[in-house]
Amino acid sequence: MSFWNEKSVLVTGGAGFLGTNVVQKLKLRGCGHVFVPRSRDYNLIKIEDIRRVYEDSQPDLVIHLAANVGGIGANLVCPGEFFYNNLVMGVQLLEEARQHNIGKFVAIGTVCAYPKFTPVPFREADIWNGYPEETNAPYGLAKKMLLVQSQAYRAQYGYNSIFLLPVNLYGPGDNFDPRTSHVIPALIRKCIEAKELGKSEIVVWGTGSASREFLYVDDCAEAIVLACEKYNKSDPVNIGAGMEISIKDLIRLISRLTGYTGNIVWDTTKPDGQPRRCLDISKALEEFGFIAKMSFEEGLKKTIRWYKKHGY
Repeated sequence: MSFWNEKSVLVTGGAGFLGTNVVQKLKLRGCGHVFVPRSRDYNLIKIEDIRRVYEDSQPDLVIHLAANVGGIGANLVCPGEFFYNNLVMGVQLLEEARQHNIGKFVAIGTVCAYPKFTPVPFREADIWNGYPEETNAPYGLAKKMLLVQSQAYRAQYGYNSIFLLPVNLYGPGDNFDPRTSHVIPALIRKCIEAKELGKSEIVVWGTGSASREFLYVDDCAEAIVLACEKYNKSDPVNIGAGMEISIKDLIRLISRLTGYTGNIVWDTTKPDGQPRRCLDISKALEEFGFIAKMSFEEGLKKTIRWYKKHGY
């Protein structure tokens, strides 16, 4: 608790899905001041707005969560936008943090930065051993540049920044917009709408053979706050739950939990994305004592209940 006393923290993306959970964790720990910039007030792609947000917030620590992000479909439609916006936002935020002598910068990367055929479980040492999966490579590489920048700035300037690699997140408050949502909220919405409308089938992208690891959003927020408190190296750290499930098994589980009993039609003209995703999570435990607590099925139940109550 004493780490956060009197600290001022800037949380970019603090009003978003992950950000709201991080902000809540900070307040529960007694953080002196949390500043959440809103996009209507600060465009963090513009250098003048970045300088202004630092002057307005006077932070001791920056947690950079803001990102332009989406599922496979959104990445296919907007690869240039995802690359440019994420790259420019991250690079300028970190450079200005250094120039403003802000004590620590916490950069949130993405599992999409890993090579397409990374051996499972993904180890941090493998992050440079190949090109990312093509459908989300522009986004993954843009975020990955923060790792390069973090390590370069520590080497040249002694600047304290860290780089975390969360796996796919899910939970209450997720994005359920079918145009931009990730796989879990997309499937929950499909199943619930099909059940309510009496549809006999739903269509799911790909073959179902790809696998993913999922981390409950509150667990990820806890990992980020622990890393703020205890981790001060520029080596990347995986943040995950240490589980793996195929998309085929995932839709079966979500169907059971939502009560959907219709058919599942696989649209094999659409991409599967990366063949497998599962992280080696030992480093997070060793370095700052993080281990995920939420069971996957219970986390899905909470997410489904939230969607039924709030909808899109």
